[in-house]
Amino acid sequence: MRRERSGLGPDWHVDGELAARYAAGTAAESDAWSLEKHVEACGACAAAVSSAVRAGPETGPLLAGIRAAVLERAVQEPRESVGSWTYANNGTTVTGAGTSTATVTGAGTTGVPPRLSRAARVMWAAGPALRGAWLVALVVVALGAVALSYGAGLGASVRPLLLVTAPVLPLVGVALSYGLHADPLYEIATSTPSGGLRLMLTRAAAVLAVSVPALTLAGAVLPVAAGGPGAAAWLLPGLALTLAALALGSFVGGRRGAAAVGAAWLAFVVAPAAAGGPAGAALMAGASPYFAGPAVQSGWAAGAVACALLLAARRRSFDHLETP
Repeated sequence: MRRERSGLGPDWHVDGELAARYAAGTAAESDAWSLEKHVEACGACAAAVSSAVRAGPETGPLLAGIRAAVLERAVQEPRESVGSWTYANNGTTVTGAGTSTATVTGAGTTGVPPRLSRAARVMWAAGPALRGAWLVALVVVALGAVALSYGAGLGASVRPLLLVTAPVLPLVGVALSYGLHADPLYEIATSTPSGGLRLMLTRAAAVLAVSVPALTLAGAVLPVAAGGPGAAAWLLPGLALTLAALALGSFVGGRRGAAAVGAAWLAFVVAPAAAGGPAGAALMAGASPYFAGPAVQSGWAAGAVACALLLAARRRSFDHLETP
């Protein structure tokens, strides 16, 4: 590891000896982590490490075989380019801006249009939560609240139930979207430059992008209880709980962090609010102190900021694999 100046600054580069040890798998763990973090921003060192890996007696032939298999597969599928896309329609080629390739015949399109293709890839990479049971549970809760209110004639008594449930629903999605026990590609995703905190925040944002509109809309169409909080009163508490789960997850893992925050919410908010009755005015009266008023909402906002600062301070912890 060659340093060009002393101190704690990042001005150092990978030498040939470290690159060779890394390629052979004999580099110390601390050196390997430093190298992997450095090559995210240094193209010259990344090229040097790549050359060392390709020249390795074990990794070289393996990478050559993978490259040959990828190239063989690529010529059998529609070509994809970064700067343009091409449609071939009965022999006529049309080029435009975007990122995809599709072949169009008289019978229809055999590929995906460029804008839709990119959006579909982003949604697919957003995490297992958006493709799993959590999404079904979210729809059931939102539609079930409306059905109970209007179909079963429960009216305004359903709103407080949704209000105390909504803040913890995103926690389930976050717990299912990232981590050792949630993502089958967790080890691979964590080892990439886009893994760790960045990927976890991307998936958490995808969970919130789905849950916030669905739950807020469901709350908005429910009958309003006299003197109760509005349909959007759960947003700041929900954001604070989500950030708290992420911050706690930096210490104990995502699944444990979300479970601990959810359990605390049930114990300290839902249980006391439901002490006067499971639904209706009694539940609303018990839940209102946790949602209503500028002072309460400001407290939730302050809590969200504090959790976000802790999460930023703990961001490096997500570069390491969770322990079982």
